[in-house]
Amino acid sequence: MGSSINSFNTRSTLTVDGKTYQYYAINGGDLSAHDSVVRLPVCSKILLENLLRHEDGISCTREDIEELVASGGCASDQEIAYHPTRVLMQDFTGVPAVVDLAAMRNALVQRGVDPRKINPLTPVDLVIDHSVSIDKFGTDSAFEQNVAMEMQRNLERYQFLKWGQGAFDDFRVVPPGTGICHQVNLEYLAQVVWQQNTADIPIACPDTLVGTDSAVFQGSCRIHLRGDL
Repeated sequence: MGSSINSFNTRSTLTVDGKTYQYYAINGGDLSAHDSVVRLPVCSKILLENLLRHEDGISCTREDIEELVASGGCASDQEIAYHPTRVLMQDFTGVPAVVDLAAMRNALVQRGVDPRKINPLTPVDLVIDHSVSIDKFGTDSAFEQNVAMEMQRNLERYQFLKWGQGAFDDFRVVPPGTGICHQVNLEYLAQVVWQQNTADIPIACPDTLVGTDSAVFQGSCRIHLRGDL
């Protein structure tokens, strides 16, 4: 993430336990004069912070931010250049994405370009839960038996995902037998505040995600190229 233009002068600093962080105050700087900011729904406040943090004058402009504030977070046709903090995937949607990344790396090798240029732009967690089958039940050893059969049935897939975790930056795999993706997300992955180490002073920002699980999350994951090819 590049540095924000910060045209509203909302970038502030906060010191916690002797460590200093940057953050973007939605009611600070030039926005302090807008009474409508305090009346925004919580989700719109989070989107406003997201726009302030990613204002680059191209994908996110001052006008985009002004429109969100003026509309009160609703009844607007303005596109919102939202950047999630992270992406959450399950195995059925995640495996094809990793295959695509691997194919792009292979294409770069054929062109004589460093394949390590291909990486997720946003940190990705892939939770293996949708391929789990229940064959054994009602015994103390049922869980261990089901996980063992799961590993045997999908060995090639899991070997591929393990390779991906080691090959790509910002890509983690949660193994089978850990729990469903919603449970894993809430208990292990989610944080109230994330730290982005992309500046001299780390940036503190809210935890937001795009999920690709069919049951709860309806979203899409855009994988970008890092660096010029």
